[in-house]
Amino acid sequence: MLPSLPPRRGVTRLRARTLRRSATALLLDCGAGVRLQAWRNHSSAPRGATAVLLHGWEGSVDSCYVLSLGTRLLAAGYDLVRLNLRDHGGTQALNHGLFHSCRLDDVSGALRAVAWHCAGARLYLAGFSLGGNFLLRAAAEPGLPASVAGVVAISPVLDPAHTLTALEQGARVYHSYFVRKWSASLRIKQRCWPGDYDFAARMRSRSLRRMTDELVCAHTEFADVNCYLDGYAITGGRLLTLQAPARILAALDDPIIPAADLARLAATPLLQVERTAHGGHCGFLTSLFGPAYCDQYVLEQFAHFEQVPGGVRLSAA
Repeated sequence: MLPSLPPRRGVTRLRARTLRRSATALLLDCGAGVRLQAWRNHSSAPRGATAVLLHGWEGSVDSCYVLSLGTRLLAAGYDLVRLNLRDHGGTQALNHGLFHSCRLDDVSGALRAVAWHCAGARLYLAGFSLGGNFLLRAAAEPGLPASVAGVVAISPVLDPAHTLTALEQGARVYHSYFVRKWSASLRIKQRCWPGDYDFAARMRSRSLRRMTDELVCAHTEFADVNCYLDGYAITGGRLLTLQAPARILAALDDPIIPAADLARLAATPLLQVERTAHGGHCGFLTSLFGPAYCDQYVLEQFAHFEQVPGGVRLSAA
Protein backbone atom coordinates (compact mmCIF):
# COMPACT_ATOMS: atom_id res chain seq x y z
CA MET A 1 0.00 0.00 0.00
CA LEU A 2 2.97 2.33 0.55
CA PRO A 3 3.40 3.39 -3.12
CA SER A 4 -0.03 5.06 -3.06
CA LEU A 5 0.38 6.81 0.29
CA PRO A 6 2.21 10.01 1.27
CA PRO A 7 5.01 10.84 1.06
CA ARG A 8 5.90 8.45 -1.79
CA ARG A 9 2.73 9.33 -3.71
CA GLY A 10 3.74 12.99 -3.80
CA VAL A 11 7.25 12.14 -4.98
CA THR A 12 5.89 9.88 -7.74
CA ARG A 13 3.53 12.58 -9.01
CA LEU A 14 6.32 15.15 -8.90
CA ARG A 15 8.54 12.92 -11.03
CA ALA A 16 5.63 12.39 -13.45
CA ARG A 17 4.92 16.10 -14.04
CA THR A 18 6.44 16.14 -17.52
CA LEU A 19 4.63 12.93 -18.47
CA ARG A 20 1.24 14.27 -17.42
CA ARG A 21 1.72 17.73 -18.94
CA SER A 22 2.91 16.46 -22.32
CA ALA A 23 0.25 13.74 -22.72
CA THR A 24 -2.42 14.11 -25.38
CA ALA A 25 -5.86 12.55 -25.17
CA LEU A 26 -6.65 9.62 -27.45
CA LEU A 27 -10.21 8.32 -27.84
CA LEU A 28 -10.03 4.73 -29.07
CA ASP A 29 -12.69 3.09 -31.21
CA CYS A 30 -12.77 -0.46 -29.82
CA GLY A 31 -15.54 -1.74 -32.10
CA ALA A 32 -19.23 -2.43 -31.44
CA GLY A 33 -19.69 1.23 -30.50
CA VAL A 34 -17.33 1.00 -27.51
CA ARG A 35 -14.90 3.83 -26.86
CA LEU A 36 -12.05 3.89 -24.35
CA GLN A 37 -9.95 6.85 -23.34
CA ALA A 38 -6.17 6.78 -23.43
CA TRP A 39 -3.34 9.27 -22.97
CA ARG A 40 -0.35 9.27 -25.30
CA ASN A 41 3.22 10.55 -24.92
CA HIS A 42 6.03 10.71 -27.44
CA SER A 43 9.54 10.13 -26.15
CA SER A 44 12.19 12.76 -26.84
CA ALA A 45 14.54 9.92 -27.79
CA PRO A 46 12.23 7.54 -29.69
CA ARG A 47 13.23 3.94 -30.28
CA GLY A 48 10.33 2.93 -32.55
CA ALA A 49 8.49 1.20 -29.74
CA THR A 50 5.32 2.01 -27.81
CA ALA A 51 4.55 0.82 -24.28
CA VAL A 52 0.87 0.31 -23.43
CA LEU A 53 0.06 0.44 -19.71
CA LEU A 54 -3.15 -0.77 -18.08
CA HIS A 55 -4.12 -0.08 -14.47
CA GLY A 56 -5.93 -2.33 -12.00
CA TRP A 57 -9.57 -2.38 -10.86
CA GLU A 58 -10.74 1.07 -9.72
CA GLY A 59 -7.39 2.55 -10.70
CA SER A 60 -6.75 4.83 -13.67
CA VAL A 61 -4.09 6.20 -15.99
CA ASP A 62 -3.02 8.42 -13.08
CA SER A 63 -2.55 5.63 -10.53
CA CYS A 64 0.84 6.00 -8.87
CA TYR A 65 2.13 2.65 -10.11
CA VAL A 66 1.20 3.59 -13.71
CA LEU A 67 2.85 7.02 -13.43
CA SER A 68 5.98 5.52 -11.86
CA LEU A 69 6.45 2.94 -14.61
CA GLY A 70 5.42 5.37 -17.34
CA THR A 71 8.05 7.88 -16.25
CA ARG A 72 10.77 5.22 -16.43
CA LEU A 73 9.65 3.97 -19.84
CA LEU A 74 9.41 7.45 -21.34
CA ALA A 75 12.93 8.23 -20.16
CA ALA A 76 14.11 4.95 -21.71
CA GLY A 77 12.85 6.01 -25.15
CA TYR A 78 9.47 4.30 -25.30
CA ASP A 79 6.47 6.19 -26.58
CA LEU A 80 3.66 5.69 -24.12
CA VAL A 81 -0.06 4.92 -24.15
CA ARG A 82 -1.87 4.78 -20.80
CA LEU A 83 -5.28 3.19 -21.18
CA ASN A 84 -8.38 3.61 -18.99
CA LEU A 85 -10.69 0.64 -18.64
CA ARG A 86 -14.40 1.25 -19.23
CA ASP A 87 -15.95 3.34 -16.42
CA HIS A 88 -12.51 4.12 -14.94
CA GLY A 89 -10.69 7.40 -14.70
CA GLY A 90 -13.92 9.40 -14.83
CA THR A 91 -15.07 7.89 -18.16
CA GLN A 92 -18.46 6.57 -17.01
CA ALA A 93 -20.26 8.71 -19.60
CA LEU A 94 -18.40 7.26 -22.60
CA ASN A 95 -20.28 3.93 -22.78
CA HIS A 96 -23.77 3.00 -21.65
CA GLY A 97 -22.92 -0.57 -20.68
CA LEU A 98 -21.53 -1.17 -17.21
CA PHE A 99 -17.92 -2.27 -16.73
CA HIS A 100 -17.25 -5.83 -15.69
CA SER A 101 -14.11 -7.94 -15.76
CA CYS A 102 -15.25 -10.25 -18.56
CA ARG A 103 -15.41 -7.42 -21.11
CA LEU A 104 -12.29 -8.66 -22.85
CA ASP A 105 -13.47 -7.28 -26.20
CA ASP A 106 -12.99 -3.77 -24.81
CA VAL A 107 -9.28 -4.30 -24.23
CA SER A 108 -8.69 -6.41 -27.35
CA GLY A 109 -10.38 -3.73 -29.42
CA ALA A 110 -8.35 -1.01 -27.72
CA LEU A 111 -5.10 -2.83 -28.54
CA ARG A 112 -6.10 -3.05 -32.20
CA ALA A 113 -6.89 0.67 -32.16
CA VAL A 114 -3.55 1.49 -30.54
CA ALA A 115 -1.75 -0.64 -33.14
CA TRP A 116 -3.50 1.38 -35.87
CA HIS A 117 -2.56 4.72 -34.29
CA CYS A 118 1.04 3.56 -33.78
CA ALA A 119 1.47 1.95 -37.19
CA GLY A 120 5.02 0.73 -37.66
CA ALA A 121 5.85 0.62 -33.95
CA ARG A 122 6.17 -2.53 -31.91
CA LEU A 123 3.86 -2.65 -28.89
CA TYR A 124 5.04 -3.65 -25.42
CA LEU A 125 2.23 -4.30 -22.93
CA ALA A 126 2.34 -3.98 -19.15
CA GLY A 127 -0.59 -4.32 -16.77
CA PHE A 128 -1.15 -4.30 -13.03
CA SER A 129 -3.50 -6.58 -11.07
CA LEU A 130 -6.76 -6.80 -13.06
CA GLY A 131 -5.05 -4.89 -15.88
CA GLY A 132 -2.40 -7.60 -16.05
CA ASN A 133 -5.15 -10.22 -16.13
CA PHE A 134 -6.85 -8.42 -19.04
CA LEU A 135 -3.63 -8.14 -21.05
CA LEU A 136 -2.71 -11.79 -20.55
CA ARG A 137 -6.15 -12.84 -21.74
CA ALA A 138 -5.89 -10.47 -24.72
CA ALA A 139 -2.48 -11.95 -25.56
CA ALA A 140 -4.11 -15.39 -25.72
CA GLU A 141 -6.66 -14.24 -28.31
CA PRO A 142 -6.19 -14.95 -32.05
CA GLY A 143 -6.94 -11.31 -32.89
CA LEU A 144 -3.90 -9.95 -31.04
CA PRO A 145 -2.16 -7.34 -33.25
CA ALA A 146 0.96 -8.71 -34.91
CA SER A 147 2.92 -5.72 -33.64
CA VAL A 148 2.63 -6.85 -30.00
CA ALA A 149 6.11 -7.92 -28.93
CA GLY A 150 5.18 -9.20 -25.47
CA VAL A 151 3.28 -8.62 -22.25
CA VAL A 152 4.32 -8.21 -18.62
CA ALA A 153 1.75 -8.66 -15.84
CA ILE A 154 2.48 -7.35 -12.34
CA SER A 155 0.53 -9.13 -9.57
CA PRO A 156 -2.18 -10.24 -12.03
CA VAL A 157 -5.48 -11.66 -10.81
CA LEU A 158 -5.17 -15.43 -11.36
CA ASP A 159 -8.30 -17.07 -9.94
CA PRO A 160 -10.86 -14.34 -9.12
CA ALA A 161 -12.85 -16.66 -6.82
CA HIS A 162 -9.79 -17.13 -4.62
CA THR A 163 -9.03 -13.41 -4.68
CA LEU A 164 -12.56 -12.57 -3.54
CA THR A 165 -12.24 -15.06 -0.69
CA ALA A 166 -8.89 -13.55 0.31
CA LEU A 167 -10.46 -10.09 0.36
CA GLU A 168 -13.26 -11.33 2.59
CA GLN A 169 -11.23 -13.44 5.00
CA GLY A 170 -7.95 -11.62 5.51
CA ALA A 171 -7.39 -8.48 3.48
CA ARG A 172 -10.20 -6.45 5.04
CA VAL A 173 -8.43 -3.14 4.40
CA TYR A 174 -8.43 -3.93 0.68
CA HIS A 175 -12.04 -5.11 0.87
CA SER A 176 -13.17 -1.81 2.41
CA TYR A 177 -11.10 0.15 -0.11
CA PHE A 178 -12.67 -1.59 -3.11
CA VAL A 179 -16.21 -1.28 -1.71
CA ARG A 180 -15.67 2.46 -1.24
CA LYS A 181 -14.05 3.02 -4.65
CA TRP A 182 -16.53 0.85 -6.54
CA SER A 183 -19.51 2.49 -4.83
CA ALA A 184 -18.19 5.94 -5.80
CA SER A 185 -17.77 4.79 -9.41
CA LEU A 186 -21.30 3.38 -9.51
CA ARG A 187 -22.71 6.66 -8.21
CA ILE A 188 -20.98 8.49 -11.07
CA LYS A 189 -22.33 5.96 -13.58
CA GLN A 190 -25.82 6.48 -12.21
CA ARG A 191 -25.51 10.27 -12.56
CA CYS A 192 -24.22 9.95 -16.14
CA TRP A 193 -27.13 7.74 -17.19
CA PRO A 194 -30.11 8.94 -15.11
CA GLY A 195 -33.09 6.62 -15.23
CA ASP A 196 -31.02 3.74 -16.60
CA TYR A 197 -29.20 2.71 -13.45
CA ASP A 198 -30.08 2.62 -9.76
CA PHE A 199 -27.42 1.09 -7.53
CA ALA A 200 -28.52 2.51 -4.18
CA ALA A 201 -29.88 -0.73 -2.70
CA ARG A 202 -26.92 -2.80 -3.85
CA MET A 203 -24.34 -0.42 -2.41
CA ARG A 204 -25.90 -0.56 1.06
CA SER A 205 -24.73 -4.15 1.55
CA ARG A 206 -21.05 -3.10 1.83
CA SER A 207 -20.16 -6.62 0.70
CA LEU A 208 -18.11 -7.16 -2.45
CA ARG A 209 -19.55 -10.63 -2.96
CA ARG A 210 -23.16 -9.52 -2.65
CA MET A 211 -22.61 -6.39 -4.77
CA THR A 212 -20.89 -8.45 -7.45
CA ASP A 213 -23.54 -11.19 -7.45
CA GLU A 214 -26.43 -8.74 -7.76
CA LEU A 215 -24.78 -6.65 -10.46
CA VAL A 216 -23.75 -9.75 -12.41
CA CYS A 217 -27.31 -11.08 -12.39
CA ALA A 218 -28.77 -7.71 -13.37
CA HIS A 219 -26.27 -6.52 -15.98
CA THR A 220 -24.46 -9.51 -17.50
CA GLU A 221 -25.27 -12.78 -19.23
CA PHE A 222 -23.77 -14.84 -16.37
CA ALA A 223 -26.10 -16.89 -14.19
CA ASP A 224 -24.35 -16.10 -10.91
CA VAL A 225 -21.19 -14.74 -9.36
CA ASN A 226 -19.35 -18.08 -9.59
CA CYS A 227 -19.85 -18.34 -13.36
CA TYR A 228 -18.75 -14.74 -13.72
CA LEU A 229 -15.59 -15.16 -11.65
CA ASP A 230 -14.65 -18.24 -13.63
CA GLY A 231 -15.11 -16.22 -16.81
CA TYR A 232 -11.95 -14.20 -16.27
CA ALA A 233 -9.75 -16.71 -14.47
CA ILE A 234 -6.41 -17.31 -16.22
CA THR A 235 -5.58 -20.56 -14.44
CA GLY A 236 -6.00 -23.96 -16.08
CA GLY A 237 -5.57 -23.93 -19.85
CA ARG A 238 -6.57 -20.29 -20.41
CA LEU A 239 -3.07 -19.15 -21.43
CA LEU A 240 -2.17 -22.15 -23.60
CA THR A 241 -3.11 -20.09 -26.66
CA LEU A 242 -0.72 -17.20 -25.92
CA GLN A 243 0.18 -15.43 -29.14
CA ALA A 244 3.20 -13.54 -27.75
CA PRO A 245 5.75 -14.02 -24.97
CA ALA A 246 4.41 -13.20 -21.51
CA ARG A 247 5.94 -12.61 -18.11
CA ILE A 248 4.35 -12.55 -14.66
CA LEU A 249 5.88 -10.92 -11.59
CA ALA A 250 4.22 -12.13 -8.38
CA ALA A 251 5.01 -11.80 -4.68
CA LEU A 252 4.58 -14.73 -2.33
CA ASP A 253 3.26 -12.35 0.33
CA ASP A 254 0.57 -10.83 -1.90
CA PRO A 255 -2.44 -10.53 0.42
CA ILE A 256 -5.10 -10.85 -2.28
CA ILE A 257 -3.54 -13.07 -4.98
CA PRO A 258 -2.83 -16.49 -3.41
CA ALA A 259 0.62 -17.62 -4.50
CA ALA A 260 -0.57 -21.24 -4.67
CA ASP A 261 -2.56 -20.36 -7.79
CA LEU A 262 0.68 -19.75 -9.71
CA ALA A 263 1.13 -23.53 -9.90
CA ARG A 264 -2.21 -23.76 -11.72
CA LEU A 265 -1.09 -21.68 -14.71
CA ALA A 266 -0.70 -23.48 -18.03
CA ALA A 267 2.78 -24.78 -18.78
CA THR A 268 3.79 -23.08 -22.02
CA PRO A 269 7.23 -21.90 -23.19
CA LEU A 270 5.75 -18.48 -23.91
CA LEU A 271 5.00 -17.85 -20.22
CA GLN A 272 7.61 -17.22 -17.54
CA VAL A 273 6.83 -16.46 -13.90
CA GLU A 274 9.13 -14.69 -11.44
CA ARG A 275 8.26 -15.11 -7.77
CA THR A 276 9.62 -12.80 -5.07
CA ALA A 277 9.41 -13.42 -1.33
CA HIS A 278 8.16 -9.89 -0.71
CA GLY A 279 6.40 -7.22 -2.73
CA GLY A 280 2.80 -7.29 -1.59
CA HIS A 281 0.23 -6.44 -4.23
CA CYS A 282 1.82 -4.31 -7.00
CA GLY A 283 4.24 -2.84 -4.43
CA PHE A 284 7.74 -4.30 -4.86
CA LEU A 285 9.40 -1.36 -3.10
CA THR A 286 13.15 -1.42 -2.62
CA SER A 287 13.18 1.81 -0.57
CA LEU A 288 10.74 4.54 0.41
CA PHE A 289 11.66 6.89 -2.44
CA GLY A 290 13.72 4.70 -4.75
CA PRO A 291 12.48 2.95 -7.90
CA ALA A 292 10.17 -0.02 -7.46
CA TYR A 293 11.56 -3.41 -8.47
CA CYS A 294 8.54 -4.00 -10.72
CA ASP A 295 9.47 -0.95 -12.84
CA GLN A 296 12.98 -2.30 -13.41
CA TYR A 297 11.57 -5.76 -14.11
CA VAL A 298 9.29 -4.41 -16.85
CA LEU A 299 12.20 -2.54 -18.47
CA GLU A 300 14.32 -5.70 -18.44
CA GLN A 301 11.58 -7.86 -19.93
CA PHE A 302 10.82 -5.31 -22.64
CA ALA A 303 14.53 -5.38 -23.52
CA HIS A 304 14.32 -9.18 -23.86
CA PHE A 305 11.25 -8.86 -26.10
CA GLU A 306 13.20 -6.49 -28.36
CA GLN A 307 15.53 -9.36 -29.25
CA VAL A 308 12.70 -11.09 -31.12
CA PRO A 309 12.75 -9.97 -34.78
CA GLY A 310 9.97 -7.55 -35.70
CA GLY A 311 6.88 -9.06 -37.22
CA VAL A 312 7.60 -12.58 -35.98
CA ARG A 313 4.67 -14.18 -34.15
CA LEU A 314 5.90 -16.72 -31.65
CA SER A 315 4.07 -19.98 -31.15
CA ALA A 316 3.77 -22.35 -28.22
CA ALA A 317 4.06 -25.27 -30.60
